[in-house]
Amino acid sequence: MFTRNMFYCTTKGYKIILVISLIVVLKLSFNYHRILFQSCKPQILQISYSENNVTLRDSYESNTKYISEEKDMEINQIFDTISNSISSVPFRHLNLTTSAKMSRAKILSDRQQYCNGDSLTVRVDMFNYLGQRKTYGGDFLTARIYSTDLGAAASGRVEDFNNGSYNIHFILSWEGNVKISVILYHPSEGVSALWRARNAGYKNIIFTGNFLYKTQEIEKVCGFYLESQQEKCVYADKRDGEFFYCIKPPNVPCEALISMRANNHHHSYLTKSEKTIFTRSNIGVEIPRDPGSIAVTNCQRNFTDMKPKCRIGMPLPYPSGYFLNNLWHSNVCKLSSFEPLSQINECLTGKLIYLMGDSTLRQWIEYFQTHMKSLKFFNLPGHGIHKRYLALDMDRNIYIQWKKHGHPFVSPGIYSVKDCAYIAREIDGLPGSPNTIIVITLGQHFRGFPLRLFIRRLLSVRKAIERIFQRSPETKIFIKVENSREVNTDVERISDFHGYIQYLAFKDLFKRLNVGIIDAWEMTQAFASYNLHPPETVTRNQINMFLSYIC
Repeated sequence: MFTRNMFYCTTKGYKIILVISLIVVLKLSFNYHRILFQSCKPQILQISYSENNVTLRDSYESNTKYISEEKDMEINQIFDTISNSISSVPFRHLNLTTSAKMSRAKILSDRQQYCNGDSLTVRVDMFNYLGQRKTYGGDFLTARIYSTDLGAAASGRVEDFNNGSYNIHFILSWEGNVKISVILYHPSEGVSALWRARNAGYKNIIFTGNFLYKTQEIEKVCGFYLESQQEKCVYADKRDGEFFYCIKPPNVPCEALISMRANNHHHSYLTKSEKTIFTRSNIGVEIPRDPGSIAVTNCQRNFTDMKPKCRIGMPLPYPSGYFLNNLWHSNVCKLSSFEPLSQINECLTGKLIYLMGDSTLRQWIEYFQTHMKSLKFFNLPGHGIHKRYLALDMDRNIYIQWKKHGHPFVSPGIYSVKDCAYIAREIDGLPGSPNTIIVITLGQHFRGFPLRLFIRRLLSVRKAIERIFQRSPETKIFIKVENSREVNTDVERISDFHGYIQYLAFKDLFKRLNVGIIDAWEMTQAFASYNLHPPETVTRNQINMFLSYIC
């Protein structure tokens, strides 16, 4: 029989056990959620500094212990494939290099009548300055057909027979007098020299970092490769294998880095003799043609436009389109015209548009804001033209943002690094939705660095796109490949040859993804804009193609 005291003691014991049990459960739950939170917490940018005895092995490519062997192998495979496609020709003398003036271009199967819709092939035979026939290929050629009075132009596809002869393939897409232009941008000897020089190191461009700590403002050298034995700040994205360095100011934390600028270094990986290839008179020279133009007629053909609507994921051949009346027409899909501009407002209502890349994509947000009167810039803090841009239409719920991509961002003007992130991380930070649209461009700022840096970045972006498609398959993503730019003797840093190689890499690495391609390279080649920032006609047509995909 239980007594009152026995019942009291038993009850008290149960209470003690219950309290202890609750404490244990809460402790276990806390530990579990803490571990879970830490495992989910993104490891974005880790900042550290190196010791005084750091050697050259602290270069960008030496941090292999943080980088997966699988990704390194893929980078090397892609690099080797590209490298094997580029001629390796030793430079002996300028007179033995390809001469545009001595070379000849002629129409194959010249005929009495050329019809709209026909193909046209131009044969190019290369000779050196001594008038001797070239016996190997590898020259960097660009080609276009155009009718200035019609606002018409198209680029051509170059076929290299690797014996000094080339076929250039055009599609005749309009009627009238059509002129032919074939340009020798760099001879094969120059291509070989540029390819070797590009991949020799990181010294062509230097960065200056600005550290702000209490009342101190200190400038230090930064870059992907620093030879100095001084302490270094290491800015690392270990997941993607991205590393950037700055000389560490004494008694100043690495986190104090606030801004950056970049300048072309007076350094060259070209030899003195190789530099003779790249005088201005030898870059971008027209090859004589016979004939220089042809007359294209309708030939009483009735064309019916049966092309499907442009859709994301649609493969684009080269050439994929042409200009007529300064409007871009696709050869493979039907483009809509978003004029009057009121249709743009309707198309973009409710959309969240993230523009990620360089200033050629910043032209888009400037175009939108200029032509959509209800779209207003939100004045974000920051200084200079490279700060983040945000445009809002509160009535139509339109959100458009532009942000520059992460290192390298090459600009002599000071820009903040606090709002600077790698595109892969920016994509990872978005949940995605049917109304989310991402437009990406990379290239111009990478031309002065070894190609492996660019390949690594593309692979990281591709992985990030695959991840966002897993959580939001209806998110729409576009790649605006880089455009051609002005002819310049600073060939190691900005030659269009570097851009063309990156253009091919971009298209190849993203061709299996369900993304839309805005072929800015083909548009600017056809238009012959020769400007880092193409004119509004080109920008408008890029945006028109973009809108045709989503509206």
